[in-house]
Amino acid sequence: FENYVVDRCVFNSSELNDIEYIRSTFYNKLEIARFSSSLGKFVGYTEFGVKQADYWNSQTSLPQQMKAPRETICLNHATAFYPAA
Repeated sequence: FENYVVDRCVFNSSELNDIEYIRSTFYNKLEIARFSSSLGKFVGYTEFGVKQADYWNSQTSLPQQMKAPRETICLNHATAFYPAA
């Protein structure tokens, strides 16, 4: 059994409004839940993932904390590694 999390930034330009931070939670190669900074909340993709997403969204500080990496990680990487973007 394998449980892992993948963080990624999706962007078309170096402007913060165009950058999306996504954190996906996987179990045995199946994505069970995802946080999207454009939505600002967790979304479940399986029965277990929906329950987890509902719980994580009910924790008011957690979705707020998950919005921060978009600015601290994604924006810095976009301007550092893709200056022409």
